[in-house]
Amino acid sequence: MTTTTLTAPMTADWRDFLALTKPRVMRSVVFTGLCGMLVAPVSLPPVIAFTAILAIALAAGAAGTLNQWYEADIDALMKRTAKRPLAAGRMDRESALHFGIGVGVFSVVLMGLVVNVIAAAFLLASILFYVIIYTVGLKRYTPQNIVIGGAAGAFPPLIGWVAATGEVSLLPILMFALIFLWTPPHSWALALLIRDDYAKGGVPMMPVVSGARTTRWQMLFYAVAMAVVAVAPWPLGLAGALYGIVAAIASGVFVALTAWVVVVAAPTPKLMKPERMLFVYSIGYILAMFAALVVDHWIIGEAIA
Repeated sequence: MTTTTLTAPMTADWRDFLALTKPRVMRSVVFTGLCGMLVAPVSLPPVIAFTAILAIALAAGAAGTLNQWYEADIDALMKRTAKRPLAAGRMDRESALHFGIGVGVFSVVLMGLVVNVIAAAFLLASILFYVIIYTVGLKRYTPQNIVIGGAAGAFPPLIGWVAATGEVSLLPILMFALIFLWTPPHSWALALLIRDDYAKGGVPMMPVVSGARTTRWQMLFYAVAMAVVAVAPWPLGLAGALYGIVAAIASGVFVALTAWVVVVAAPTPKLMKPERMLFVYSIGYILAMFAALVVDHWIIGEAIA
């Protein structure tokens, strides 16, 4: 006598496909990519500019999708990610894989055909770096995953600049470096808060492998280096005083908050945990830096070359 096993049908809908693209991450990617384009010395026609930003958004969504496709097993173990479409079992992995590859290829082809080939090449590099170098090669195997992998999130302003100019110069490199150095203290602040979740998922984040104290000191190192890079466009003549003052003050607060994380191992009564304060501030910080750069360029009228 044979028995038939019935399996529940997949219940994915458009919201699950949207969730695969990591919309919150995509918003930051689009914003920094747009800022990179706006401070470039060349203005694109509106339709081409829109297409470039669309391609950057689609590429970010593709990378996020492929990241979730590969990490479905880890996501299912962690409270923070257990409700994602694949981890929760609402979508089959093959659909996610096809969706991620399709959107990624379309984004690169769109950038190459409508904008320029160099920008398309950087866009492709950003997807491959995030998926192959960070997701596959680093995340499960080294506590330095977020340090090296941070380069993937640093590409958008560089791509925005290259979309407008067709070339790379010092300012977009500094924008890239700013995000690259910002990523470790930003990500480790969160990792300190959910260290047990990462441990449960088997992800060797710095707090899990090296402990909280070592993580805090490394966060301070990167915060100081980030502050130097953040202010650098002003003395180098790539941005004006408005940006320089905002960068100096905001970066000083960032370093001070990071130092507080190092000094205060436990939350002060009636105050938010230092790590949480730093994490929340870091999100506003990176957005403020790029917004200040754009305002400085367009209102103050600095010639950025």
